[in-house]
Amino acid sequence: MATDTEQDWLVSLRRELHKRPEPAWREFYTTARIVKQLRSLPVDEILIGPEILDTDQRLGVPDDETLEPWLERAREYDVDEDVLDKLAGGHTGAMAVLERGEGPTIGLRVDIDGLPQEESTAETHHPAANGFRSTHDGHMHACGHDGHAVIGLGVIEAIANSDFQGTLKLFFQPAEEIVGGGKAVAESGHLDDLDALLAVHLGLDHPTGEVVAGVDGFLAVSHFDAEFTGEPAHAGGHPEDGRNAVQAMATAVQNLYAIPRNSDGATRINAGHVGGGTASNIIPEEAFIHGEVRGETTELMEYTREKAVNVLESAAAMHECEVAVTGGGEAPSATSDEAVVEQVARAAEGAAGVDSILHRDDLGGSEDATYLMQRVQDNGGVAGYVGIGTDHPGGHHTSTFDVDERSLDIGVDVLSGAIRNLSTE
Repeated sequence: MATDTEQDWLVSLRRELHKRPEPAWREFYTTARIVKQLRSLPVDEILIGPEILDTDQRLGVPDDETLEPWLERAREYDVDEDVLDKLAGGHTGAMAVLERGEGPTIGLRVDIDGLPQEESTAETHHPAANGFRSTHDGHMHACGHDGHAVIGLGVIEAIANSDFQGTLKLFFQPAEEIVGGGKAVAESGHLDDLDALLAVHLGLDHPTGEVVAGVDGFLAVSHFDAEFTGEPAHAGGHPEDGRNAVQAMATAVQNLYAIPRNSDGATRINAGHVGGGTASNIIPEEAFIHGEVRGETTELMEYTREKAVNVLESAAAMHECEVAVTGGGEAPSATSDEAVVEQVARAAEGAAGVDSILHRDDLGGSEDATYLMQRVQDNGGVAGYVGIGTDHPGGHHTSTFDVDERSLDIGVDVLSGAIRNLSTE
């Protein structure tokens, strides 16, 4: 059980991270601050940035022009410059290893990135009212990853001070919000000796005090970017000389949503960010769609992606335009193993503050922890995804999202208990 002193530092550090959110592959300060905290804990090894990644498998990494200002801003904070140097080029994230004699090797994965979302300034918004609202304009922790990182650190401390026997690997994974970091961590080789893996998320529309021992229903997801190119012309004088890229884009948007459903299970399509053109009197030369496809299984996601590419190319051809389609982040589907779910539920039964336990529940969304889960399962281990309920006044990915800080020590207690349970199976 977490003590009042533990709760104080968990809350304090969570608020530090909340004030300085960083989006995917730009978690420079966040990683360095996590490393600083790890150095104060009794861990045996700390790996940083490229040491925990297969760098060629990173998805959706921004260009240097986008990365550099975030790195330079991180240098303004009280973190180790040498750590920041190792993270340059978007090689973010960290891993801690705790070795406690003979026993199984167990992993815990937490994510650390923020979102491109402006945070509320309302007096009723707890971070704004208490002085830890985001100081990074246009970005915030709108999904609880600041809490996830702190829970991970709390678990390391709890396990180090317990009778745990074995090895614990704690992964602080970057770029979950664009499903871009999971594959790079999964392919790093650091999971190949794991007997069991846990991943965790706060909230998910479950209240404080409720624990979901096994989260399922992960939709496989794949992001795409479609760039349409046409020919500009004067819209009034010679419209016939143009090839309208926005017209091609608009046709594609309509037809994407007409992709047939599949009798094998649920599919999703979304053209989430669209645009194009430069002025009202110019036939648009360029347009774009940034979208995603999802499926109840990886196969269903791939079915929808194939149909989407066909729609995009056909819409471009119809309007005598060209289209370049490129992929972004993606993640497969996954299922929590019953062996893990049972041990999480058992740990939750004895955790202070837990008043409701759900054996399983569906996420209904996507998560690139599935890459890590699948890697461990493919190697003969077991994996599970845990939901720690938290009262949040706004929905995930909204400007008023916040976590109930009472959930932090619940998360530490449940996860550290589950890890101890798994080590003695």
